[in-house]
Amino acid sequence: MQKLIITKGWILFGLGRLAPMRLYTLSKRYFVLVFVVFFLCFGLTLFIGIAGPNVIEAKQYRSEASNSSKVGQYTLQSPVMSTYNQQLWLMCRIELRKTDDSSFQNNFTIYVKIHGVSSDATVSYVDNKEHSRPRTLSCAQNCDEIIIVHLGYLNYTQYNLDVRFENLNNLRYTITAVTFTWKTYNPTFSQVEIWFRFVFVVLTFMVTCLFTHSLRKFSMRDWGIEQKWMSVLLPLLLLYNDPFFPLTFLVNSWFPGMLDDLFQSLFLCALLLFWLCVYHGIRVQGERKCTTFYLPKFLIVGLLWLASVTLGIWQTVNELQDPTYQYRVDTGNFEGMKIFFLIVATLYILYLLFLVIRACTELRNMPYVDLRLKFLTALTFLVLVISIVILYLRFGSHLLQDNFVAELNTHYQNSAEFLSFYGLLNFYLYTLAFVYSPSKNALYESQLKDNPAFSMLNDSDDDVIYGSDYEEMPLQNGQAIRAKYKEESDSD
Repeated sequence: MQKLIITKGWILFGLGRLAPMRLYTLSKRYFVLVFVVFFLCFGLTLFIGIAGPNVIEAKQYRSEASNSSKVGQYTLQSPVMSTYNQQLWLMCRIELRKTDDSSFQNNFTIYVKIHGVSSDATVSYVDNKEHSRPRTLSCAQNCDEIIIVHLGYLNYTQYNLDVRFENLNNLRYTITAVTFTWKTYNPTFSQVEIWFRFVFVVLTFMVTCLFTHSLRKFSMRDWGIEQKWMSVLLPLLLLYNDPFFPLTFLVNSWFPGMLDDLFQSLFLCALLLFWLCVYHGIRVQGERKCTTFYLPKFLIVGLLWLASVTLGIWQTVNELQDPTYQYRVDTGNFEGMKIFFLIVATLYILYLLFLVIRACTELRNMPYVDLRLKFLTALTFLVLVISIVILYLRFGSHLLQDNFVAELNTHYQNSAEFLSFYGLLNFYLYTLAFVYSPSKNALYESQLKDNPAFSMLNDSDDDVIYGSDYEEMPLQNGQAIRAKYKEESDSD
């Protein structure tokens, strides 16, 4: 009990020094309005995405075969492309004449030579060697689609590929046909992506400037932990929207794509760190030591960031050396990285749940602090639920299969899945910036910060609405304190 009283005292003293938040002045009606506006903006983005173009466009080439001995070498020509096509995949599906539903696997080898055709019709080798990769043909009722080549950026307007299969002659079923599919980004979607990223960049810049401008009257040491973190997350959100994204279409290089992946992983990991620090820091109003407060959180989130960046760099470097590379051909190292990532992610979830439960248990009766916890928890929970639904619809139940990295970008079905995820995170940060920014009378409230008891009083109905511990305090006492403070101010 004594520890709880001391904790309450520190919280009351800390709240007296903090820069006021608009969160404290909102009534229940305005809280509902905040959530309604959030869902309207997200719904509008989702609706635009549903009406938008497909992300991937495909072109098929089918080759008939009477038996497996005729499955040999193929010369394939890709569609004519521009930088708006962004990336290129060549997929293949082998069709068998099966009379039963038995499943089997068969190992074979693919040999690929890649020729690039320039805009002046000049043909040249992409690299002067023939790439060979082992593949596994997995068949049940139908055979699985196989990725032959993935090009992360397009250096030529067209590609000619010589593809050769080996060790397919010993199949117990007859091969009837081989269907090749070229997949690229839809140029119309690329234009939609450019415009929406530009809109989000402009909106984020405006929100960042307005939020920073609203806190200019207060010393940084008086900012709440949420306000400090918002001043970090908003610039990172600007990078997440990637103002350098148009370089992807201006420069034939892997660097803009790598930069985009780096910005996204940096922002997402900063958001994970924000949740840990807020739910822990809202209980610790005194000095937050680096070794005990920040170091464990940076260690957990840093490992997640390191794993994601390593996977991205690993994939990019290997594909630059060999376009036929896939993670499944390096299954041992990839399985180790996947297990490591899942262990760290589980540790993060358990730690976050511990901090949330402890904060809600210890501070559920604290005035205003309880409000901060409820709002952040409710909004974050909604965002997480929507994100999980989007990820499930985008990747299905095979999110962490061995080939999920190579097939990552081919699972977009329409613009809705892209716009909904980007819009969700942007509107989430915009909503937090609005409620954590100082209210209109923040300057008046900041003049009272040296009087903790007075700063906790409000002549509105906030104490009644939010269930304050001070409801039994007579209103006359509060009015007397205000009158006395006003007399002292007038005499000065």
